[in-house]
Amino acid sequence: MFSDKEIIEGCLRKEARFQQLLYQKYSRKMYGICLRFAKNRYEADDILQEAFVKIFKNLSRFTHSGSFEGWIRRTFVNTAINYYKKNVKHSQTEDIDEQWEISSRNETPVQKMSAEDLLQLIHSLPDGYRMVFNLFVIEGYSHSEIGEMLGISEGTSKSQLARARKVLQIKIEKLYSE
Repeated sequence: MFSDKEIIEGCLRKEARFQQLLYQKYSRKMYGICLRFAKNRYEADDILQEAFVKIFKNLSRFTHSGSFEGWIRRTFVNTAINYYKKNVKHSQTEDIDEQWEISSRNETPVQKMSAEDLLQLIHSLPDGYRMVFNLFVIEGYSHSEIGEMLGISEGTSKSQLARARKVLQIKIEKLYSE
């Protein structure tokens, strides 16, 4: 097993076996990021491919000052955000009240769901909600960072997160009350 440093050096020498090792080591974990941001597996595949192209192209810029996996992860998140910006018109907004019937029940959310079920619910969120939810809840970015990344205000980020959570809660309640 090669260390990240050895893999990086091999990739910088353009050795295919080290490029393959890098891909094998990180593709599965990074695909999870792609799936969380994409609408479907086809988009996730596109993001995965695009991000790895960026990684191989910019590998010489990695400064070894932080973790290599963190650098790769940030590249994937940024690629997913850029993919979203490139493929979505920001002028289109969806009113939550028009999309889902608001429930007035205060039932406790379901405690146990499979990861696949939860992923499907996240995929069903409108694009803006899904992006903010993933960046804040899963990736751990602040609202001000999300605002900068997506070109929205901090307040919009907070609002979209609150709406995303409400939509997910309603969908979970509806799913398990049937």
